[in-house]
Amino acid sequence: MNVTAFLLAGLVSLLTPAVTPVYGPPPEPDSALWFGLTWIDTSTEGAINGIRADETTRIEMVEDHIARALEQRGFALEDAPVLEISPIKDPVTSNGRDVRLARDMGKRYAISGQVQKVFNLIIAVNLYVRDAETGKNVRAGAVDIRGNNDESFRRGYDYLLKNIIFREEDTE
Repeated sequence: MNVTAFLLAGLVSLLTPAVTPVYGPPPEPDSALWFGLTWIDTSTEGAINGIRADETTRIEMVEDHIARALEQRGFALEDAPVLEISPIKDPVTSNGRDVRLARDMGKRYAISGQVQKVFNLIIAVNLYVRDAETGKNVRAGAVDIRGNNDESFRRGYDYLLKNIIFREEDTE
C-alpha cells in the first residue's frame, strides 16, 4: 500500500463512527424488572475525593429519565426489590442473577445499565435489555459522552435508546 492510500484509509477510518451492531428486532414492549444504573468511578478524582453528591443526584435523574422513556414505549416497569438486589453489586455483571430474579417475578425482561466515569470529561453510558427466560441480551449498547452534567447524560441515553436499543435492523 502506498503512503497516499494509507493516509486516505486512516482519514476515512476517523470519519466513520463506531456503531454498536444490531442483531435481531428491537425488544417488544412487555413487563420488565428495572434495576437502574450502576455507577462505576475509575477516575482518579473519585479515588481521591469519594462520591460526589451531584453525581449521585444525576444518576437518579437519568434513571427516572430512562424509565419514563421505556414506559412511553409501552414497557411495564417494576423496580427491582431492594432486599433481593442489595447483595448484587452490579446487575450487569451478576452472573445471571438479574435475569433469574426477573424470571422468578414473572417479567419478560431484565433491564439495567452502567455509567462509568473514566474522568470528568469522558463517561461511558451502557444499557442492557435481557430476556428473562434465556438470559441473553435482546439489545445492549454503549455510548461515550463528553461532560459530567445532566444534559450530556440525558442526551447520551436518548441516543442509546433511539439508535441502538430500539433501532430497527438495516434492511440493506
